Amino acid sequence: MSGFDFTLFSQGGPVMWVLAALALLGLMLFVERVLFLHRGQIRPKTFLDGIKNALAKRRLVEALTLCEEAPGPVAAVVKAALLHANAAEDTMRFHVQEAAVVELPALERRLGAIAALAQVAPLIGLLGTVLGMVTTFRAFEQGGNFAMASALSAGLWQALLATAGSLMLAIPAHLAYHFLSGRVRAIVRDVEWAGNEIMKYLLTEYRGNGPVDTPVAAEEVGTKK
Repeated sequence: MSGFDFTLFSQGGPVMWVLAALALLGLMLFVERVLFLHRGQIRPKTFLDGIKNALAKRRLVEALTLCEEAPGPVAAVVKAALLHANAAEDTMRFHVQEAAVVELPALERRLGAIAALAQVAPLIGLLGTVLGMVTTFRAFEQGGNFAMASALSAGLWQALLATAGSLMLAIPAHLAYHFLSGRVRAIVRDVEWAGNEIMKYLLTEYRGNGPVDTPVAAEEVGTKK
């Protein structure tokens, strides 16, 4: 068999079209999520080293600019801490947590849809299998004792192909969901580490090194954001 056998696909019945549509939808969701998570993931240690280097030179505005230019939730959480660099610890922690609450739900967006596809696909395949068996028994009933194999094979083909098609969709969908969930968990760990690390640095080393060179500029950036 060379290429796609449309005849074999059509023998699976109308359920195969539903599975094909769900497969296309799942592929689109997976590609979109992979690209989104890839854009939002940065190396937190390297990023924080750059932030700390700017803060060590008392250049708070430069550190905020680095956060603005970097994508993803890690930069947003670090930026929230920098905007309240001179605030009390509880206030700073509140704003860091608030930034995380705003950013993290976007990471999990559409993962539920991919999980739903993985769960629904076998049920759709089961429906196709039942419809195929109904077709087979109807052929038995109409053919009586002399039902031909060709008359019975249509329903059996439909039942088998619907089951196979649903499994071919459900298995990759499950793998895609767990892969994306792992990526999300990795980014969440980066966010938690970056938030704690920047707060620890601001509350200890940064505040112990004297006033910022450009406090007015820093306050203006915080007001605009």
